[in-house]
Amino acid sequence: MRRLIALVPAVLALATAGPALAATKTVQIKAAGFGPTRVEIANGDSIRWINVDTVNHQVVSDNGLFASSILRPGQTYTRTFNQGGTFRYHDGLKPAERGTVIVKGPPPSVSIGATAPIVTFGSGITLSGVVSTLQPNETVQVYAQPFGQASYALVATVLTGTGGAWSYATKPEVLTYYKARWGNRESVVATIGVAPSISLRKIGSWWVVKTVGARKFARRSVQIQRLNSFGQWVTLKRIALNSSGAQRFKVKLPKGLNRLRIAMSVNQAGAGYLGAFSKTISYRNSG
Repeated sequence: MRRLIALVPAVLALATAGPALAATKTVQIKAAGFGPTRVEIANGDSIRWINVDTVNHQVVSDNGLFASSILRPGQTYTRTFNQGGTFRYHDGLKPAERGTVIVKGPPPSVSIGATAPIVTFGSGITLSGVVSTLQPNETVQVYAQPFGQASYALVATVLTGTGGAWSYATKPEVLTYYKARWGNRESVVATIGVAPSISLRKIGSWWVVKTVGARKFARRSVQIQRLNSFGQWVTLKRIALNSSGAQRFKVKLPKGLNRLRIAMSVNQAGAGYLGAFSKTISYRNSG
């Protein structure tokens, strides 16, 4: 019992502890300028400017990130800083009067991710991310560089929503690199691999394979495979595709249930594509 009682104060301390509250620091605007001229705060804290002079003043960011209205004597302007960095500003009515806010914390950033790293040709993905301010209505540009292209090209401009989140739906046709840009900040690169679309079906006494991609897989070869009793895929036959990337063929199958698929190696798929498989189909051979 003594041991249990000793733990209670620690548990209570954890239960009552909360996150650190955001702070607000005050900068006075005087006839001689801002005071103090340099302020350090943590990410999420605020600066409150108050005009203690007898004439009007205006707080204006040097890089256009923020600006107050014209502050008459006694009026205030407050801004919360949600990203790390150094923010220089001046008096819009007396430009020689200058100040600096230093925000401790991570620098501004934009992230990127994808719903899947690999897709089948014709299928879509959604790219998404968050800007570090966590604010809505921020402009994010999405750039893409498909395999074989020399540089990135702008493919979309989107606005952030709640929590600074953005998203963009797309259908890459070949191996494609994506990145997001927010202001002068760029995300890491998201790489999306693409596999050819392959179908297999039976029409009469023939089997038919068809491959689809951004280009024709003419004269490439695929393999018809069967799943054996040991759970291994065994190649039954190689098939040369025609000029349209399709072909019909016949193959000898054992009696009973057969599970079949078409396989295309990465070498046969060619540059910019991954190896691919068709969906597995079941076919019962009655002999």
